[in-house]
Amino acid sequence: MIWWPTHTPTLTHGLITLRPITESDIPSIFESCQDPVIPKFTRVPIDYTMAHAEFFVREKTPKSFAEKTELAFAIDVGNGDDKEFAGVISFHSMDLPDLVAELGYWINAGARGKGVGTTAARVLTNFGFETMGFERIEALVDTENIASRKLLKAAGYTLEGILRKKSRRHDGKQIDMALFSVLRDEWKEL
Repeated sequence: MIWWPTHTPTLTHGLITLRPITESDIPSIFESCQDPVIPKFTRVPIDYTMAHAEFFVREKTPKSFAEKTELAFAIDVGNGDDKEFAGVISFHSMDLPDLVAELGYWINAGARGKGVGTTAARVLTNFGFETMGFERIEALVDTENIASRKLLKAAGYTLEGILRKKSRRHDGKQIDMALFSVLRDEWKEL
């Protein structure tokens, strides 16, 4: 059985903090999502507006938490008062009876290539296994998203295969997705 928290916890490892998404994140989320790489490889709309960021923070995230359909975190990098917003990471598309969750994330341009996403993925995966009780955690990645594929491998995930025409891009093109996973009994803690 999955243990669901009563509130979004704060998780830390070194300089990386996963914390509840707050009202003060709205401008950073909006600004980050102006980067064309994020909507290219995620479900973030191409024409991301401030209203999208406000809806995500004020409505979608609290509702998803209450309904136990997504557990989302802001990612910060740094120490003390010198922390910077670096992206969003979550468990979503969960199958609670089967003890399975999907990991999803986006990292803003300034934090990419520095190990931030890999560490955030490891921290949340560890929480998913050790605290929540998942047996399997998956991640689906656009096959063209080489950086994300490398991130998942570095975080301890295994490529299971390619799901042909699994998803649709904003332009209507069907694309292949790489399925990565990690199992509780093969997980190596941080």
